[in-house]
Amino acid sequence: MTHRSVWFALFVGLTLVAFCAPLTTLIRLALQQEHYSHILLVPILSASLFFLRRRRIFSHVTTDWRIGIGLLCVGALVYYFGNGSSAALSENDRLSIVMFSVVVIWVGGFVLCYGLHALRNGLFPALFLVLMIPIPDFLLSRTIFWLQVGSAEVSYAVFELTGVPVLRSGFIFSLPGLTIEVAKECSGIRSSLALLIISLLAGHLFLRSAWRKIVLILAALPLLIVKNGIRIVTLSLLSVYVDPGFLTGNLHRDGGTFFFLLALAMLAPLLRLLERSERTTSPAR
Repeated sequence: MTHRSVWFALFVGLTLVAFCAPLTTLIRLALQQEHYSHILLVPILSASLFFLRRRRIFSHVTTDWRIGIGLLCVGALVYYFGNGSSAALSENDRLSIVMFSVVVIWVGGFVLCYGLHALRNGLFPALFLVLMIPIPDFLLSRTIFWLQVGSAEVSYAVFELTGVPVLRSGFIFSLPGLTIEVAKECSGIRSSLALLIISLLAGHLFLRSAWRKIVLILAALPLLIVKNGIRIVTLSLLSVYVDPGFLTGNLHRDGGTFFFLLALAMLAPLLRLLERSERTTSPAR
C-alpha cells in the first residue's frame, strides 16, 4: 500500500507540473470570481474524504492497467481537442475543458495505482473533484438567470404576504420611496453553490441510503431561492422603514453569510429527521 501511495503522489506531482499554467489560471479565477471561491477547497475536501474512509476504500487494492490507461487516454484526448478548438471558446470554457481532462487523468492514475474496486468504494470523493471544474458559460448564465427569476418570484410573494405595497415589472420592484432591481449580482450564486456542496457532503457523511441523500439535495434546491428572496425583502424593508443606507451598507455587502446560515438552519432539521429514520430502520448501525 505504501509504495502504491508513493507512485500515486509522484503521478499527481507530475500532472501538477504538466498542467501548471491552467492550474495557475484556475487559482487566479477562484480568487477573483466569488462564485468560484469554493474551487480551492474541493481538492482538500476530496482528500479528506478519502482519508476518513481509507480503510474501506483501500481494503482491496490492485492494478487495473486497461481501465487506468483508458482513462488516461480519454483525459489526454479531451485536453488535445479542447486546445484545438480554443480559439472559438472563452477563457472560462477552455479552462472547463482542461480541468475536466485533469480530473479524468487523476481518476485514471488512481485506478492504475489502487484499482477499480478502490474507485468504486471511493466514488463520491472522486466525483467530488468535478466541482473543481469551472461551470461552462452557457450553464453558468442559465443558472444565474434561474436563480434571478426564482429570487424575484419569492421576493414578490413575500412582499404580498407582508402587505407591503409593491409594483412589479419583471425584475424591478417599486416600493414606497424605493425602486430596486433583482440583478444578476443578486442571484446569490456563491452561497447557493456553497449550500449545495454542504448538502452533498452532509448526505454522504451522515446518510447511507441513496433516496435519503436525494431527498436532502432536492430539499436544498428550493432553499437556494428562498434564502435569497428573504434577503432581498429584508434589505428592502429595512431601507424603506428604517434607513436607506441598508441597501449600501455592510448587511448588503456581507450579509450573505447570515442568510446562508439561515438556510442551513432550515435544512438541518430535515437532515436530522432523515438520519433518525435511517437509524430506526437499521438498528445495527
